[in-house]
Amino acid sequence: MKHWFNETFHRRTAAQLAALHPRFDAARFLAHTLDGLGQRELMARLQRCADAFHLALPLPFPEQLAVLRAHAPQIGHNFVGIWPCAHVATHGLDQPALALPALRELTRHGSAEFAIRPFLVRDLAGTLAVMREWAADPADEHARRLASEGCRPRLPWGLRLQALVADPRPALPLLEALRSDPSLYVRKSVANHLNDITKDHPELVLDLVSAWDRSDPRSAWIVRHGLRTLVKRAHPRALGLLGAGAAPRLRATLAVAPRRIRLGDTVTFTAKLLSDSGRAQSLIVDYVLHYARASGRASAKVFKWAALELPAGKELVLTKRQTIRDFSTRRHHPGRHRVELQVNGRRLAETAFTLLGQEVEKLRE
Repeated sequence: MKHWFNETFHRRTAAQLAALHPRFDAARFLAHTLDGLGQRELMARLQRCADAFHLALPLPFPEQLAVLRAHAPQIGHNFVGIWPCAHVATHGLDQPALALPALRELTRHGSAEFAIRPFLVRDLAGTLAVMREWAADPADEHARRLASEGCRPRLPWGLRLQALVADPRPALPLLEALRSDPSLYVRKSVANHLNDITKDHPELVLDLVSAWDRSDPRSAWIVRHGLRTLVKRAHPRALGLLGAGAAPRLRATLAVAPRRIRLGDTVTFTAKLLSDSGRAQSLIVDYVLHYARASGRASAKVFKWAALELPAGKELVLTKRQTIRDFSTRRHHPGRHRVELQVNGRRLAETAFTLLGQEVEKLRE
């Protein structure tokens, strides 16, 4: 992802900005962005672009803003389009009357979810009041989405809003306003915002959504996805709200193939659910993967599988494939990996596979 901000991009951006304002110093912009580019990661490259623009066009903030507004539609990439917002957050913090409307406009071209957060830290009540206006805009899903996403307490990669982590209630009117939004783009943000809050205040979220009309499929979708962490933790009240609070009446088995794998291989889990009930059952099915660790102790992670209705006396077979590979937030270790089937918060069956180490592979070769 960091290579979205590569040399070609910066040279193209410099040419576009130079065409928009005669005082823009393209050479200075390129010197600042290209020097040490290879050593910078994604967010550092994004911020560097914003800083370079400020150096290359040393004008008052309102004049810089006019150039950014003209340039943003030329970027053509939702994530790369965040850098003008970063400039606003850095250099417009003392001018919210100009900066906040600019963020509302720029978010159409690259989300302002990161840039709005310093304004919330500076003036929580005032900024939330502006965001409530955005949430009420029926014509602009980008503004409505920013109203929710921008004040998520624990937004990944974003400045953590400690005041809202401690007390999320000031932001709840925004979520109330968006609880049945027609846009999936907005509903995903509301669900993620609720999920953030459940990590610190689960009962507050459960009280909130209990009062919503969950016969509305849009609200029901938000509730289902917003409670996902609580469901993975087998929270009884969350499961009950989703109609899966009762202990399942069924026989379950779980199998995995192959049983011995190498890093990069894909395993297939197969669950069989045979109803022992005389009526249909609402089931939320997850699986728990216990990763082998270097210390010898396992670490568990719960994965979503399916939400379904199991008819009376019927059998269902579910399959799930997962590739076991390293990525930035997890490094795999050889050893036995236990897998449990979780249905409505109850662990009903288990199996295991073994991840072979490199030394074993060398012997086999």
